[in-house]
Amino acid sequence: MEIARSLQNVPSSYIREILSAASDPKVISLAGGLPDPSTFPIELMRPTFEGLCDTPEVFQYGTTAGYTPLLAFLRDYLRLPESHAAVVCTGSQQGLDLVARAYINPGDKVAMEAPSYLGAMQVFGLVGANMITVSQVESGPDLLQLEQCFKTEKPKMFYAVPDFHNPTGVCWTLETRRKVAELCIQYDVAFIEDAPYRELRFSGEALPLVSSFCPEHSIVFRSFSKIASPGLRIGVVTGKAAYIEPIVKIKQGADLHSSIPMQAALLGLLKHQDFDAHLDKVKALYQSRYQTLYTALESHIPKSCAVKPVDGGMFVWVNIPECDTFELAKVLLSKGVAVVPSPVFYPDANGQPAALRLNFTNSSPEELVKAVKIFSEVIENFS
Repeated sequence: MEIARSLQNVPSSYIREILSAASDPKVISLAGGLPDPSTFPIELMRPTFEGLCDTPEVFQYGTTAGYTPLLAFLRDYLRLPESHAAVVCTGSQQGLDLVARAYINPGDKVAMEAPSYLGAMQVFGLVGANMITVSQVESGPDLLQLEQCFKTEKPKMFYAVPDFHNPTGVCWTLETRRKVAELCIQYDVAFIEDAPYRELRFSGEALPLVSSFCPEHSIVFRSFSKIASPGLRIGVVTGKAAYIEPIVKIKQGADLHSSIPMQAALLGLLKHQDFDAHLDKVKALYQSRYQTLYTALESHIPKSCAVKPVDGGMFVWVNIPECDTFELAKVLLSKGVAVVPSPVFYPDANGQPAALRLNFTNSSPEELVKAVKIFSEVIENFS
């Protein structure tokens, strides 16, 4: 049977493929965006999991928008405006898919930074979106390019990860956040704010969500995979009720609702008196891992490479001399280090700057240092 046309031109996920190769215990994987399993708050969730057996109602079908007690809690926890609503999804990745299917027709234009999150590009590709890119600078998107894009291309939406961007780790400045919101309102472009790493800030001052400056023109994705555990598969999409209603309709046809027992477990975790302390421990661990990686990179990589510091998240972006980055990644993998080459983060990979994305959250300090030394030796001799 022939597969759908929408799928025929969508490449398989390079990261999923390399993660399969990197599952070898002899490989140090800096490729994925995996949280450290030691951060999973098993003990904090244990009382809720054990109590689920005494609450049989959570094993029944539920409402599509989500487990009612969790939705009520999230309204206060996320400080949602009165006019806004939420829908719980099976990970924020499903939220991306639902928004794309609810709002994008084949050929509709979607603006995004370049480079951008691979998973978003896959989703937009499946619905036939025309992806328009805007260069990223140290403060966020190039604002002159962005306004020109809005003026001439008239995209339906602008998708971005303002807090600790995947893949570059860039965090937008306050000025950029305000200006992007202003432009979205001025040109009537919906702002799609993906915020999976927002809670993983380990230095600097927290900044407002971009959507807080354009609440009636935005949809926000939040993930609990990084601060609870990926296996829960719980994310939430928020925005004004008129934006959320079509998403709920699509989700009803997709899976009826996300797992109610897992939503109940998340609610118990978020309400636990030690959850804030848990989050502090996660951030402290990741800050330590990041510092180890960054220090090793500064000490060992050739001067022809460059890496910029980050204030949170899970990734650093290393600019390298022009080369075949896929071949470089293969050589590194053969020497026991998995990385992700830059071209996979662009809708059009041709002519993009050579770089590698490195993850620091799921390797020991010793592994991080060893990986950097191997990388430095390989890049020194690679041509």
